[in-house]
Amino acid sequence: MTIKKVENRKDQKAFIMLPFELYKGNAFWIPPIIKDEYKIFNRETNPAMDFCDSCFWIAEENGKTIGRIAAIINHRYNEKVGEKLGRFSRLESIDDADVIAALLRTAEDWVREKGMTKIHGPLGFTNLDLQGLLIEGFDHLPSIASVYHHPYYQAHIEKCGYEKENDWLEFRLKLEDHIPEKATRMVDLIKTRFKLRVVSFKSKNEMLPYAHKLFTLLNAAFEELPYVSAFDEKTKKFYIKKYFSFLNPEFVKVVLDEHNELRAFIVGLPSLSRAMQKCNGKLFPFRFRHILHALKHPTEMDLLLTGVDPVLQSQGVAAVLIFELQQVLLKYKVPFVETTGIFESNNKAITTWKNYEHIQHKRRRCFAKNI
Repeated sequence: MTIKKVENRKDQKAFIMLPFELYKGNAFWIPPIIKDEYKIFNRETNPAMDFCDSCFWIAEENGKTIGRIAAIINHRYNEKVGEKLGRFSRLESIDDADVIAALLRTAEDWVREKGMTKIHGPLGFTNLDLQGLLIEGFDHLPSIASVYHHPYYQAHIEKCGYEKENDWLEFRLKLEDHIPEKATRMVDLIKTRFKLRVVSFKSKNEMLPYAHKLFTLLNAAFEELPYVSAFDEKTKKFYIKKYFSFLNPEFVKVVLDEHNELRAFIVGLPSLSRAMQKCNGKLFPFRFRHILHALKHPTEMDLLLTGVDPVLQSQGVAAVLIFELQQVLLKYKVPFVETTGIFESNNKAITTWKNYEHIQHKRRRCFAKNI
């Protein structure tokens, strides 16, 4: 076995296509769009490289790719927390402890040479990139905003000296087929008390003027969370282009105050998981129709992002967002909602989801090791 640094298009292809081989035939893995995966290697298409150092490797045996890993140093995040942290990312491998150990050592050596004293992961370039290793929920389909891994990774990573740093929990909610009058009164009371109004959208053109403001609020709402560094203008534009083209405007709600300042938002997306499986990494020439069908005929919804101005957190504004979104779900007769990862220490958010009929079905973990 050899560990090889990714240096050309051929190596990039091997890095990108390995998961397609490892998860072939798996009913729960969601293939990424191959064309988009190539963008992580290029400074022109990955704006996070302006404040991150990174390196990528593949493991080969007898000419066959059997593993991969990336290492990232997010300097902006390190400055924020005052630590010398490296990240390992996109770890994939055959079920072999020696291969995984060699890949992790390679990432550790690289970040150590860069002056780092600790490594953690799996983490991506930003908090909207891949985060965490799935350790529970292997028999549940993830949302496209989540991750999926084989069960063997956890034991191999822990054997290399890594320990738990943080866990994310994910929930599957079942909504009632009506909104109780009590909930309506409560939401009206909150909106009146804080002089808030909700804006709904019928088209992407109506929604786009709020896109940059949404990311500005996201910076403020998520500032204290682990692994989060602020999005600059270039990064905002990147994610707006990447995600807003897929959004159904009806599933996006923003809350404004009396001065028309953005104070909260919620972004839902009809589940694209099955559609992405049918696409199998490619959208064109004909597979994009699976995405279009899922967007127009939703059966489940993925809750992608929720943000509330820190001043209004714990004031019931999250209930306003869910209430407004639920009205759209009732229109489409969508009974199920998949949440994104919530830190297990975020008791307020967890309590909100537990007010609904639910299962807590997935758990992701970030590991850490002093080096």
